[in-house]
Formats: sequence, C-alpha cells, structure tokens
Amino acid sequence: MSHRKAHVIKVEYDGTSYSGWQRQKNGISVQHCIEQALLRLTGHSIHVLGSGRTDAGVHARGQVAHFKTTDDLFSVPKEKVIRALNSRLPKDIRITGHCIADSSFHCTKHAIYREYSYTVTIQESVFDRHFATFYPYPFDLAVLLQSGKLFLGEHDFTSFSKKNPSTLSYICNVSQCTWERVNETTFILRIGANRFVYGMVRSIVGAMLEYARGTFTQKDIQNFLHYPERLPDKKRAPLAPPDGLILETVVYPDHFGIIFT
Repeated sequence: MSHRKAHVIKVEYDGTSYSGWQRQKNGISVQHCIEQALLRLTGHSIHVLGSGRTDAGVHARGQVAHFKTTDDLFSVPKEKVIRALNSRLPKDIRITGHCIADSSFHCTKHAIYREYSYTVTIQESVFDRHFATFYPYPFDLAVLLQSGKLFLGEHDFTSFSKKNPSTLSYICNVSQCTWERVNETTFILRIGANRFVYGMVRSIVGAMLEYARGTFTQKDIQNFLHYPERLPDKKRAPLAPPDGLILETVVYPDHFGIIFT
C-alpha cells in the first residue's frame, strides 16, 4: 500500500458568492467546492483543510490548503494537478500553486505568519464593490494613516474578535499594520501577524475608521487592548464589511519546503 502524501495547494478566490472558506450547513463554501472537484476528479471523498477560515464575502489571493491521500486514490501527475482541479472548479476559485510536502505537514498548525489586506474607498464604484469597502463618512486621513501603530506587538485581541468556542487563546503578535494611500480615493491596510482570531481584522479596521472619524479615541483603543473583554453592555469596535478583506499570504518554516509551482 502506498504512503500518504500531503498535497499542498495555493488558492485564490472571490468570496462574494460563498459562505466563507469552511464547509457550512446552510451555504456553499470554498472548501466544499474544492472537495467536490477532488471527488469528480478521483471518485473518492478527500478532505481539504485550509490554513484559516475566512468569513462569508472575504477573498483570498494566497490561501493555503492541504489534502492527504495515497497514490492509489490520487494518481494525477504532479504537473497536471493544477489544471485538473481548475477544470472542475467554478471560475471564482482558482488553484494557483501546488507542491507535495511530508505527510506530517499541517497547513493550519505550522503557519508562522499570515498577512491580510483591507481596501477602503471614498468613491463608490460598481466595479470595486466586491473588493473595496465604500466608506461614506468624513474622516481624518492623517489619523487613519498613523492608526496602525496602535496594534503592533503582542496583545490579547478578545475585544477585537467574534466568539469562537474552539479558540483557546486570543493572544496574537502583530508585526505589520500599515495603511498605504493608493490614490486620492483609495487606501489599503496591510496587516500581518503570527495568527489571527475570528473577525479580528474586520474589527481592527472598524476601530481604525471610528478613530479617524472621531467617534473613538486613542484611549478607547488602548483600553480595548489592555482590558480585553467581550461584554454586550460595553462599547466595542464595529465589524468592517467583508468586501475589502483579502487573505494575501501564508508563510511556513523553510524546512517544510513549501514552494509552489
């Protein structure tokens, strides 16, 4: 009997039409679509695991996932895996990379860095509506551009998250949190950390926009970080819409050899 291999794939998707990455009872997920493509390709049910769960409407340019199987069940030549899967996937989901790792590899547990981008625009456009969040309120651009430094470092992000029963710790180390001005109407946040908890980026963006708008103070944000809690009677950062959020990249230790072709 052949040994199990970890097939690692890089996935990009437009999350507009999906209930998120993870399989759901009441909606179509990206994970489900890839598993269905594998079923049609091999005739076997093969479980796919992602590096992290993205919410409904959130996109990815660099999601990483893996599935473990044997050559008996998955006999597609390595150089044909990407084309074989893409021909069986909807056009808003694409496999852009593939490699084979040691069977011990785990795309969630072994990730050491993840990076997201979030795009905000002050000019509404039908062409941007799925990939940028239109913000209709006046705000102080200088305040927004410098707000990222408030979140740098290791913090308990309970106040900037949605409750997830499977999350044991809300401590994350944010090593990058910087706004870039693309043009007169568009701004992109790039935020990277060793890990993210459920709803964290959208909540951080919501807090930044409220701060730039003047409805939050710097002290409010610092209190959220220093006194982490999630109580219904306490002021909290609103969740920014999912449209502007993209999972850009996931990084693994070099010794796993995750190099996509």
